[in-house]
Amino acid sequence: MEILAQILDFFLHLDKHLADIINEYGTLTYLILFLIVFTETGLVVMPLLPGDSLLFATGALAASTGALNPWIVIPLLIVAALMGDNVNYFVGKFLGSTIKKRERILFFKREYLEQTEEFYAKHGGKTVIMARFIPIVRTIAPFVAGAGSMTYSKYILFCIIGAILWVPSLTMLGYFFGNLDFVKKNFELVIFGIIGLSVLPMVWQFAKSKLSSSNKTTA
Repeated sequence: MEILAQILDFFLHLDKHLADIINEYGTLTYLILFLIVFTETGLVVMPLLPGDSLLFATGALAASTGALNPWIVIPLLIVAALMGDNVNYFVGKFLGSTIKKRERILFFKREYLEQTEEFYAKHGGKTVIMARFIPIVRTIAPFVAGAGSMTYSKYILFCIIGAILWVPSLTMLGYFFGNLDFVKKNFELVIFGIIGLSVLPMVWQFAKSKLSSSNKTTA
C-alpha cells in the first residue's frame, strides 16, 4: 500500500518532483527521463509508471525554467520509447510459444493473447499507434504483438509512427499550456484529465465489443 501511495503521489505532484530532480541532478535529468520512458515501454511488469503526464510536465518545465531543451528532450524520448518497445516486442516473441502452451504466465493468460491477436487482425497496425496513447496498454501492447503473430516489419513501422506522434504531441502540449495559471493551480485535475482522455479509446472499444456481443446473443 505504501508503494502505491508513493506512485500516486508521484503522479499527482509530477511537476514538483520533476522540478526537484532538475534542481538536484541538472543535465542528468535527461538520462532519468530516458530511463523512465524506456522502463515504462520496455518492461511489461512496469505499466504504472507515468508516461503521458511525464511528457506533459517535462514540456511545462522546459517552458517555465529553460532547464530542459525540448529539442533535446523530444528526440531523446522518442528513441527511449522505441528502444523500450523493441525490447518488449522481442521478450514477447521469446515467450510467445511458452504462453500458448500454458494457461498463464504472470498476468498473461493464453485467452488474452488469442483475443488480442484477433483484435490486431481486425484493426491492423493502427492498433499499435492507438495503444501508444493509452496508459498500461502501451506497456503491454508491444509484448503481445511479439508474442502473437504480428511480424516485426509491420510492427516497427507503426511503432515508429506512434512514438513520433506521442512524444512531441504531449511534450509540446505541456510546453504551450502547462504554465497557464489554471493549469498550475489545478495540476492534479489536469493530470487526471490527461489520463481520462488517454483511456477513452480503450473504454470505447470495450463498450463497442460488449454491445456487439450483446446484439449477436439477442439475434
